[in-house]
Amino acid sequence: MNNTVGSLTQLQKSIIQGSALGDGYIRQMPGRKDAFLEINHSIKAKEYVDWKFSNLKNLCLSSPKERIIDERRIAYRFFTCQHSEITEIYEKFYENKKKRFPKNFELDPISLAVWFMDDGSRTKKGDFYLNSQQFSMNDQKKMLHALRVIGIRARLNKDKKYHRIRIYKESIPKLIDIIKPWIVPSMKYKIVEL
Repeated sequence: MNNTVGSLTQLQKSIIQGSALGDGYIRQMPGRKDAFLEINHSIKAKEYVDWKFSNLKNLCLSSPKERIIDERRIAYRFFTCQHSEITEIYEKFYENKKKRFPKNFELDPISLAVWFMDDGSRTKKGDFYLNSQQFSMNDQKKMLHALRVIGIRARLNKDKKYHRIRIYKESIPKLIDIIKPWIVPSMKYKIVEL
């Protein structure tokens, strides 16, 4: 299916890139020219999915739909159409169909906010994490560098057998300052005091 939409806006690129770092999934089907994005979250994140959709809807043929996973879980998801610029993002963020962190990738406030809304967490003690366990150790080191470039210090923290990113306490205010304007109301629990 051809997508006749024009170029992606910077906002759309940032949302797609942040989603690629987090829970989003970009696919390029065999025999198809271009890739598309799938956004799939729990129904509890409905407002967040609707926010992503509202910013990407000109790339979509249908609105988000509920999908029953099992008797306790319901997903809420949508797909974009195939698009050449999504293919470019796919080629940066995937190698052999596996997610990677692109070399020299620069985080912007929107991509960082989306990444945090997808995979960020805050503990009762006030620790902030980016759950980056799906990425290789080398990719996670590149992530630490990309965070340092924008003034956020972090380190890798072992979570059971995998590593994830832990933001240094002194960098938490800077992180919040950068991402707060883009945090969807239903996701504010991730950055406010518990």
